[in-house]
Amino acid sequence: MSAPQKILFIVIDQLRADCLTGDLAAYVDLPNMRSLMADGVTFTRHFSVANPCGPSRASILTGQYAMNHRSVRNGTPLAQGTPNLATELRRNGHQPLLFGYTDTSLDPRAYLPDDPALTSYEMPMPGFDEVVEMRMERSMPWRGYLRGKGYAFADYADLYRPAAPPGRAPRVDDPAIYAAEDSDTAFLTDSFLSHMADRTGEGWFAHLTYIRPHPPLVAPAPYNRMVDPATLPLPRRLETPADEAAQHPFFAPSLAGATPASMVHGLSELTASDANVQALRAVYLGLAAEVDHHIGRVSEWLKRSGQYEDTLIVLTADHGEMLGDRHAWGKMNVHDAAFHTPLIVRLPGASRRGVQVDAPTESIDIAPTILEWTGAVPPNSMDGHSLLPLLRGDVPKDWRSCTYSELDFGNPLAPSPWQVALGTDICASNLAILREEHLTLVEFAADTLPPMLLKMQGGLARDVAHQPEHAVDLARMTRTMLRHRMRHMDQTLALDAITASGPQQHMRH
Repeated sequence: MSAPQKILFIVIDQLRADCLTGDLAAYVDLPNMRSLMADGVTFTRHFSVANPCGPSRASILTGQYAMNHRSVRNGTPLAQGTPNLATELRRNGHQPLLFGYTDTSLDPRAYLPDDPALTSYEMPMPGFDEVVEMRMERSMPWRGYLRGKGYAFADYADLYRPAAPPGRAPRVDDPAIYAAEDSDTAFLTDSFLSHMADRTGEGWFAHLTYIRPHPPLVAPAPYNRMVDPATLPLPRRLETPADEAAQHPFFAPSLAGATPASMVHGLSELTASDANVQALRAVYLGLAAEVDHHIGRVSEWLKRSGQYEDTLIVLTADHGEMLGDRHAWGKMNVHDAAFHTPLIVRLPGASRRGVQVDAPTESIDIAPTILEWTGAVPPNSMDGHSLLPLLRGDVPKDWRSCTYSELDFGNPLAPSPWQVALGTDICASNLAILREEHLTLVEFAADTLPPMLLKMQGGLARDVAHQPEHAVDLARMTRTMLRHRMRHMDQTLALDAITASGPQQHMRH
């Protein structure tokens, strides 16, 4: 009998790839994630195929592009019955355990109108057993834990405000009201370790999802001042926000809607001065360091319990964060910082350790990789490709040469800032991104918005779509994007056929 399969799938919310490989890597100490890099394979050109949180996690877990699952905004339902990593693992006898959240909005057609499940966009994805609820808008167990410890807060939002000493106005780098051992990150890790302590002799699949370093940017001591803002490089950006806005009409509402003040609670007058920008970047990195510390606790438990060598470990983020680059914040953007995420995989029994792979990979590749490792066949609905060949040192001849992402920037309930500023209707308020090694195409559904063709010049991506010498590139990449979409239309049932002898199916993968 084969050994029971153990799978740990960690998703960190809003962690930029360059915290581990890139601009910020030298400025934050992440020893436990780096240890995992040294003991596994790191994919350096890994991108989320959708933003923000809900769509990105829908893609990660279903293995589908947003054009197929269509859960394209936080709060947009995911169709009932969509195959996902959890439902497919259940077919193989696994019990998918969720520690945290998936930000899934459930299909209202499958519930009665007054069902409380339809009042939150942060429900668990079908197929998961929610062990501990840690949702950004609720986190009831953690809130109850804090009250039991004697913390006093009138409103949940108070937990996300910097706490100044009496008599002084709060500052960006002031600590949270709770101690580090009582933070949301610590509480989630404690809950995971407590629940998993008695599962060491059996197979398991655990999806562990950390909220941090997602804003609001407030960290408990000592993480609030662990990184010195004075040591950090300034963001990559043009001289002024106006210069950025002039690059394309899409950017002005993006810059207006996400500012330094929007990244922290209680500091509504916070300006975009370099001092404030660097202070926020330092707190963000401190929160990343806090998550790293607790990942170290999880790794130590695996080793101490004799499970580390036999556990498939996958660590990634749902999407990136602009963090002041291009004078922008958040993830509603087209630049790489909003989509480029880390991906580290430690494959049990593999000889490749400490390897970096620069073949382009996408967040939709993770689910089919885990399924194939367990011996399951990914369903035809999954658009991604298993990374097992790359993990074993073999890049398939037909491996993709580009990555593809989507972003919906409309709002069906009230016009979004982009709709107001750009005059786009809800069905035209979306864009698609195709990244090659040296060029990135951004195409818009709205006729009034011209495409962008981004090329690195002087350390920044600049739009060259209007330059005659790039007309051939623009036409070629536009055709490539069209073909990509055509080849990846929903295949859930498209490869099935009803015949006189019954249903027949051609497997996509």
